[in-house]
Amino acid sequence: MRFLGQCLAAGAVLAVVTSFGYVARFDLATTSFVYLLLVVFTALFFGFWQASLISLLAVGCLDFFFTRPVFRFEISNPRDWLALVAFQATALVIGRLSAKELRSAREAAFHRAGTEQLYELSRSTLLLDLHQPLGPQLVVLIQRIFGVEAVAMFDSSLGRQDRMGDWGAHEEDVAKDCYLRGAARDDSATETWERILHSSSGSVGSLVVRGTISSPVLDALAGLAAIAIERHQSFENEERAETASKSEQLRAAVMDSLAHELKTPLNAVHTASSGLLELGGLTGPQLNLASLIDEEALRLNELCTRLLLTAKLETRDVGLRKDEVNVHELITEVLQSRVADGVRARVEVVVEEPDLTVPGDRALVGMILAQYIDNARKYATADTPIDIAARQGHGEVLISVHNFGAAIKIEDRERIFDRFYRAPGRNDSIPGTGIGLSAVRKAAEAHHGHVWVISDEKEGTTFFLSLPTESRRKH
Repeated sequence: MRFLGQCLAAGAVLAVVTSFGYVARFDLATTSFVYLLLVVFTALFFGFWQASLISLLAVGCLDFFFTRPVFRFEISNPRDWLALVAFQATALVIGRLSAKELRSAREAAFHRAGTEQLYELSRSTLLLDLHQPLGPQLVVLIQRIFGVEAVAMFDSSLGRQDRMGDWGAHEEDVAKDCYLRGAARDDSATETWERILHSSSGSVGSLVVRGTISSPVLDALAGLAAIAIERHQSFENEERAETASKSEQLRAAVMDSLAHELKTPLNAVHTASSGLLELGGLTGPQLNLASLIDEEALRLNELCTRLLLTAKLETRDVGLRKDEVNVHELITEVLQSRVADGVRARVEVVVEEPDLTVPGDRALVGMILAQYIDNARKYATADTPIDIAARQGHGEVLISVHNFGAAIKIEDRERIFDRFYRAPGRNDSIPGTGIGLSAVRKAAEAHHGHVWVISDEKEGTTFFLSLPTESRRKH
């Protein structure tokens, strides 16, 4: 319809020019030049095919009205044939070049508009509310800025699809299906274009657009959508990390407060039970009860001490003393204070060098050893030996505590150093809180060292502590 209207308009102008030229008795050269201008303007404003049609009509008018014999489609002079052919060829070449230039200008304008739309989208994505789901905000932006009929986006990290616009009932999961298929697919009949969204870590989702949009613009749009999704994921990860950090700080503060509050009544209970034992004159059952109260008060007091230490280590609020700790002396001190004579007889200590020392906080290193020895004593099979060894390594001092007992599963060997975690199957058989080994790891990290465990049914379980010497710590 548009083509017909343009041809009629150009034909009307041709009729006016022909009528005026005939009345004014234009010669062949003047009329040819006027017709040529008309063909050129038709090509510039309407297109190649319209100009071709007008050029043919112009040749016919030139032959019928201005070439002898007049009012007949007949040319007697061969030079007139040559002029007409040259005129038609010139008209067609100029028309084609004009149409090509017009098409290039339209394409440039189309791409420029797409670039402006992409710029507006990139700017708008920076203003998105990252506390809210990204999909609903992004599909609204894409439809509004690019003026497409419908948009659907699938975010693989959330497993969520968001749609905007007119989608059919059979297209409920159009973006999700594209992502699961793992390949883009274009349908020019329905103007539906699909793209997989790729980021540095792999595919993060898919985008489906229905409407008029060029392929380069669509590819750039998919890239911007992938960047927006990746940015939203990074924000969520940072927010989770910050929340976890605040939660840890709050938990450490609560633990510190509770431990401080429990210390005073526990000291009073322990003092009272110790006083009753010192006074004497108790019957057998009374003596047993007083001894039980005294032992449990000591155990609770020690637990509160570990809670306080763990809270300080979590907040890095503990001040490390710079002592040269003699390893053999420290092991002996811990054994004498924490291990009964009957158990101590099963403990074998091997220190390669009696004067082996390690730089660090004596109380914290002693706490690590005490925890390792307590664990070995609790989990060892009855009447089996407990081996404690220490040696100088390359830039480190390595201390190990070994016992024979139930093996620790591979999947639990890292997690037992997490706070409050206890390996399944041991919670009921042996009492514990899951605090001790977490404090051990924090104390080792405070010394720039590390802890680990190896365990086997036949070879037994060995806990290791590696503490760097001063020379390695400087590196």
